[in-house]
Amino acid sequence: MQKKSATFHVSILSIFPEIFPGSLGYSLAGQALANNIWSYETINIRDFGITKHKNVDDEPYGGGNGLVMRPDVLGDAIDYALKSSPGAEIYYMSPRGKPITQALCKEISLKKEIIILCGRFEGIDERVIEEYNATEISLGDFVLSGGEIAAIAMLDSCIRLLPGVLANQSTLNDESFAQSQELLLEYPLYTRPAQWRGRSVPDVLLSGNHQKIKEWQESEAKKITAQRRPDLLN
Repeated sequence: MQKKSATFHVSILSIFPEIFPGSLGYSLAGQALANNIWSYETINIRDFGITKHKNVDDEPYGGGNGLVMRPDVLGDAIDYALKSSPGAEIYYMSPRGKPITQALCKEISLKKEIIILCGRFEGIDERVIEEYNATEISLGDFVLSGGEIAAIAMLDSCIRLLPGVLANQSTLNDESFAQSQELLLEYPLYTRPAQWRGRSVPDVLLSGNHQKIKEWQESEAKKITAQRRPDLLN
């Protein structure tokens, strides 16, 4: 794909490259892809596999269950990606990595080119992480079958932050975890009709008093955050 003119380019390493772009080919991310605001290329790790069977994994040293992705295979695949994106930051999707946050996605979205490594099996050889100083990123405290879903989730959050993706960039300031919200969860949202199945829109939102509406939104955001994510208040 064309990439040098795009604001944000991603090289994705996976043994299932056909998964991409997946949901990133639709809605805001899909429109941004068509408009070359962001671009991507997939690199099939199996293309660098060993033996006639293109093996990418082997048994772990020291014993244990499962298989581990080989460093020689992954190293060749990463080197190939770095040829077209020299100096790109490398991210490895891993349940033991740092949790994805809005701040981290903002940081990633400001980079011109990145490389995402999607592991499989029990994980990858530790030496690959050390060799390339890869940043490990986690979607949450649970385990997936591979890094592809986590990569799509992270990219979706990054792409919507790129200039030109959202028609109204100011909406980003009111969302959960936005800096203007001091890491508060978003306040409740309502739209027409004002009455639905016996449930009413709060009167303050119909008052037209913008100061009182703002105070209500801030109060509700703090209340929801205290109930659901008290750790954010600390």
